[in-house]
Amino acid sequence: MANILVIVVTYNALKWVGKCLRSVERSSLPADLVVIDNGSTDGTLPLIRTDFPGTRIIETGENLGFGAANNIGLRIALDEGYQFAYLLNQDAWLEKDTLARLVAAHRPEWGILSPVQMDAHKRRDRRFERKCGKFIDAALGGYHPETMVVEVPFVMAAHWLVSRRAIETVGGFSPAFQQYGEDDNWIDRLHWHGLRCGVVPAATAVHDRSDRRMGREKKLRLKCIATVVKASDPNRSWAWVRVREVLELVGMGIKNFSAVPWRFIPELRERFPELKEYRDASMQKGAFLHPNK
Repeated sequence: MANILVIVVTYNALKWVGKCLRSVERSSLPADLVVIDNGSTDGTLPLIRTDFPGTRIIETGENLGFGAANNIGLRIALDEGYQFAYLLNQDAWLEKDTLARLVAAHRPEWGILSPVQMDAHKRRDRRFERKCGKFIDAALGGYHPETMVVEVPFVMAAHWLVSRRAIETVGGFSPAFQQYGEDDNWIDRLHWHGLRCGVVPAATAVHDRSDRRMGREKKLRLKCIATVVKASDPNRSWAWVRVREVLELVGMGIKNFSAVPWRFIPELRERFPELKEYRDASMQKGAFLHPNK
């Protein structure tokens, strides 16, 4: 058995899944693989069974969302004794030495290590550049050792090497999020538990989403989800966050001349009791990853 379990959550992934899984096969550092399929209907599963026979597949039969499906894989990683889990998006793939470079750089304080995430044209992914680029550029300044790690406050979960210690401590993704915001919340909890998040500049991998565009209303909706992330963050004062995030939505609506944030306010306020419950639960060791749950 390898020391790493690569977890790939699929949902209608036919366009990418072949390249994604082949990259795991070709990794210079061997890794085991589990595919958690969220009810694909586009031929994803037949392709996997034909081109990657013997691949371990768990079919949920429905779209559980990114977090809940990954929790199945994280539970397997714990139960079967893996030292690391690697969360790999269905629209992403490894370079041959990605895993080897990340594992070589790992130290106990690092809960998450990510490679530099590139787009399909081998440029830094736009969101990765926005979130991590300045930290990497400030730290490099020319030569850097192969095992150098640059600490970042956040990195997207398209490529996460997660240590066993971090999984046992932080737990799984919160049920408060079905799609978007899960990775932000997990990293908030990682920091609350005193662990760190970093990027290894010597390692690269690809996240192929450069040809997708998002409409203005969806972008605003995602900004609204950021208020759920902040309300769920155990590092913030609960008493203050309930007021601040409503005011933030009001200001967001004014700034963007849009009613989308204002329509989100009743939804957020209605969710406060649920979010408080999940927030409190998230402070417990191994939250949301208890056996058979």
